[in-house]
Amino acid sequence: MQQLFKNIKGDRLIWAIVALLAIVSFLPVYSSASNLAYKGGDGNTFAFFVKHFMHLFLGFVIMYGVHKIPYRYFRGLSLIMIPVVLVLLGLTMVQGTTIGGASASRWIQIPFVGVSFQTSTLASVVLMVYVARYMSKIKDKHITFKESILPLWMPVFLVLALILPSNFSTAAIIFLMVSILVFIGGYPIRYLGTILGLGVVALALFIMFAKLTSGPLHVKVSTWENRIKNYSNGEDTEADYQIQKAKIAIASGGIKGVGPGKSIQKNFLPQSSSDFIFAIIIEEYGLLGGFFIMILYLWLLFRIVIVSQKSDTVFGKLLVLGVGLPIIFQALINMAVAVELFPVTGQTLPLISSGGTSIWMTCLAIGIILSVSAQRQDVIEQESSEDNPLEILSETI
Repeated sequence: MQQLFKNIKGDRLIWAIVALLAIVSFLPVYSSASNLAYKGGDGNTFAFFVKHFMHLFLGFVIMYGVHKIPYRYFRGLSLIMIPVVLVLLGLTMVQGTTIGGASASRWIQIPFVGVSFQTSTLASVVLMVYVARYMSKIKDKHITFKESILPLWMPVFLVLALILPSNFSTAAIIFLMVSILVFIGGYPIRYLGTILGLGVVALALFIMFAKLTSGPLHVKVSTWENRIKNYSNGEDTEADYQIQKAKIAIASGGIKGVGPGKSIQKNFLPQSSSDFIFAIIIEEYGLLGGFFIMILYLWLLFRIVIVSQKSDTVFGKLLVLGVGLPIIFQALINMAVAVELFPVTGQTLPLISSGGTSIWMTCLAIGIILSVSAQRQDVIEQESSEDNPLEILSETI
């Protein structure tokens, strides 16, 4: 174990925050899993606890392995992985199922393993690395809008086009994060405004096409419209069932909460262990528990910005922000949905909600951040050893 800690590189506070979030997640997941255990299984809640533990364990293995890879290699890997994720997204659309008449093709079944994998989360990480690579490449160079269409925006719009029909919220978040990253990277604002306009037009055309059809796309777009209308009108309809139960859970929690495992609304919230786990946390641990989780994510954001600022290369700076900001943004979206600041989006709470794909891809992104931090740390250690005459003498002897 001591040897393992010696091999851990990178920002130690990020390691600590991620470990703390993972530890905190066990009790809420174990508590809220009773809903799934008794409604769709044999009542064995411990099985869900073990499953969550295995997801986190594999996630930390991914994070540890990735953080040992020099981050400069991610430049080339992003070029290789873009075609791979496009193929995976295409297969996901073909393989996907239909639930209640609406398209639910978000997961792909891994052969011989029996595990479902949400390809859009992998595509999000790969795309952000790719965009960071391109923006670092054109830094301080004069480019025209036409020159950036194929190498930058074509992969972005292809990925979004394959995700949008089944997962509007993920596509919207990816587009927003890419826009923020290219803005930070110095992409001309007038070009970015053109892209945003084209994005709005493309979305409007997609909605018009879906409304003219009678298949799963029509049902999906109608679901989006109903969620937005119900949210803006403040109506309590059957479609808002989860929000109603989440608000009851939050109101029941008060300041200190009802206590670990004593949530009542976990028995009524269909997604109590994933999309609405923040409401369960507040019900059981109160506003104090909710603020504690929020502070951890804000602390993680602070460390991500620090690592980005300390990186020696433009690619390193953009890479950290590109894969790090979506984690924090997704967490804030999840918490905002639970308190009805946003319509229902289906976004999980990173590192806390149950679900393998979300945990693994979050750990992959954090591993990339730690890789940038680790390389900076290695440079500092090398410089300090070169400046130390005693170490130079010992090496000479």
